[in-house]
Amino acid sequence: MIIIVCQRLLKNTKISGITLFPFILLRKKVDKKNSVLINHEKIHIRQQIELLIIPFYIWYLSEYYIKYLKYKSPQLAYRNISFEREAYDNEHNLDYLEKRKFWHFIKYI
Repeated sequence: MIIIVCQRLLKNTKISGITLFPFILLRKKVDKKNSVLINHEKIHIRQQIELLIIPFYIWYLSEYYIKYLKYKSPQLAYRNISFEREAYDNEHNLDYLEKRKFWHFIKYI
């Protein structure tokens, strides 16, 4: 896992962080100290490893578009992706990855 601050790339977005294995890209330098945000992105790193990276992105985008058709809202579609639900539900638990079961995101489908 490599953390990179990409102020230009994420400047005009609402995104604080994004994970593109093996990188965690952050909008602001101060976010490197945001343990909740970093934990959220580390959960995505684990999900990506479990799904062998490329299938993760295929699943993620497929689920996003299915949810978008269901909710007709980009925000609701994003927040209801199983990977995001797991990450948001557990981002405050900084010990989560130590106890997390393999493919635990399935619980959130």
